[in-house]
Amino acid sequence: MKELVGAWRLVSFEEREANGETIHPYGERPAGLLVYDASGRMSVQIMRRDREQLSSNDLNEVAPDELKCAVEGFTAFFGSYEVDEQECTVIHRVEGHLLPNSVGKNLKRRFELSGNRLILIPTENRRVVWERIS
Repeated sequence: MKELVGAWRLVSFEEREANGETIHPYGERPAGLLVYDASGRMSVQIMRRDREQLSSNDLNEVAPDELKCAVEGFTAFFGSYEVDEQECTVIHRVEGHLLPNSVGKNLKRRFELSGNRLILIPTENRRVVWERIS
């Protein structure tokens, strides 16, 4: 699907709790980049803007709890993708991921396109809004 091809800037990442409350796991103003290319490859990075600086530039000197906080505020993966236009879904076939247990997974997302906006809906309670930048 040609409409997905390009680079997308993250606008929002929202989850709805069972009680109806909306939360923002990556903060109110997350940063992110999603890229789909014409050959069927994709990559995505999402992060909290308010992550704390590490106590050292040498990772061997950083405490495990600091690293845990840094990782909890960031996600990234890459692989290939496949679009089902009739079902309005995209499947991300994960080849590399920040979390090793996600490598090899097929992540199916429902999508909506509206103007320069792409909304990915991985679950009924999660919406990720992207804006085209190229």
